[in-house]
Amino acid sequence: MRIGYACLAVALDGAQLKTCTLKTATPERLLSLAGENFAALERMIDYNIANHIPLYRISSDIVPFGSSRASALPWDSLHSGSLSSIATKIKQSNMRVSMHPGQYTVLNSPDASVVQRAIDDLSYHATFLDLLSLDATHKIILHVGGKYGDSTTARKRFESVYRDLPASITKRLILENDGTVFNIAEVLELCHTIGAPAIYDNLHNAINPADAAKSDAYWIALCRATWRDTDGAQKTHYSQQHPVKTRGAHSDSIAIEPFLDYCHSLPGELPDMMLEVKDKNRSAVKCVLCTMEKPNQHLLETEWGRYKYSVLERSPADYQALRALLKDKAGNHALVFYQTVERALAQPEDKGRALNALEHVWGYFSDCATPAEARKYQTLRDGYLRGEYPLEKVKRLLYRLSLNYKQDYLLGSYYFTV
Repeated sequence: MRIGYACLAVALDGAQLKTCTLKTATPERLLSLAGENFAALERMIDYNIANHIPLYRISSDIVPFGSSRASALPWDSLHSGSLSSIATKIKQSNMRVSMHPGQYTVLNSPDASVVQRAIDDLSYHATFLDLLSLDATHKIILHVGGKYGDSTTARKRFESVYRDLPASITKRLILENDGTVFNIAEVLELCHTIGAPAIYDNLHNAINPADAAKSDAYWIALCRATWRDTDGAQKTHYSQQHPVKTRGAHSDSIAIEPFLDYCHSLPGELPDMMLEVKDKNRSAVKCVLCTMEKPNQHLLETEWGRYKYSVLERSPADYQALRALLKDKAGNHALVFYQTVERALAQPEDKGRALNALEHVWGYFSDCATPAEARKYQTLRDGYLRGEYPLEKVKRLLYRLSLNYKQDYLLGSYYFTV
């Protein structure tokens, strides 16, 4: 089983993707943005390799307006060196990547112009993966589309359009159940008809079930039968419901115990699992470390460095417990580590504890900050303690100082993102 995340990495300096408005999308601007985004993508690929994350979804926005305004631009040849470097790293690390066009890429629309734009968009995605010289195990995920008042006719339209798609698209295209329209049984029926793999999304099935009596394992087994050898290992999407947001909203982080229970409920070889979660790579590292056959003490200690000030901010007792836990270099402590981190981060904000963490982080700047910066910090800190400013305002100042003074340790921590 490979575990991964989608599109963006949190707390990773230099990994921000950039775009522009249609009004400012000049050829020069688009070519420049593509180059900057390729550099950010390579930064995320490097991070994934270092953190043992073998599954990753590349953002559809990697080339801004890639299927429209930028489609005729030579971004591929202009940045061929970057693309070649990215491709080499993906293949040498045995990473599996994918792409997922958005909600406006609809092949079964009754509007021919919408369908043509969808085909153009899929062609752009396929071209990008082809430029990386990746085989057909690297997929493009798509939803079936709308029913438009007649499910049978809508499905027939999809079949008709699909059969005319070029092989460069169909060799990669896989269909996913969604949370409002086509459920997993309908997707499976369509996939068997057209010969495309089906990808199962557990949260979409929970809110739009084909049969509420059937388990996730049941549907995953049925989907597995649609995957051919040339498609590679079966792939699924996994997410957890946000506790307070609307049905179908992804959780901020993956809770480790329900995730492991889910994995244990699946018989046989586990499928590749794409996590759809707000904190992206942070949850991916968590799930990877907790499912490794052999413990990785070095990576766990690296994670502790990323979490330590967030934990200190919420629970000094858990901070001390984690420090003690990691003194044992021989055991497999990943699960206990993350259980403790989750417990700490669930604690309510406390001004005294938050101040303790703020002062620890400010210590990185106390010898280099200007008098004006020191006064600004003290003003915001004291205002926070009096209830005049939110904690996030003080932390935003510390983040800006981290950028200005190139404090890579702080920039790589989760303190500014949790």
